[in-house]
Amino acid sequence: MRAIDLSTLTWRKSSYSNQDGGACLEVADNIPSFVPVRDSKDITRGPLLIGAGAWGAFVEGVKR
Repeated sequence: MRAIDLSTLTWRKSSYSNQDGGACLEVADNIPSFVPVRDSKDITRGPLLIGAGAWGAFVEGVKR
């Protein structure tokens, strides 16, 4: 398995995150096989890596 350099990812904050600094979730979209997710209040804890299919199902479930 090839290692992926996560330090170069471009992160974006969830549109549902609180603008006052609370409940901040960030995702990086530029990796096709999985979606890195992290807590923007503590970026020193590495991201959670979620399979692309599982992430898509999660997002669809939230939308419903």
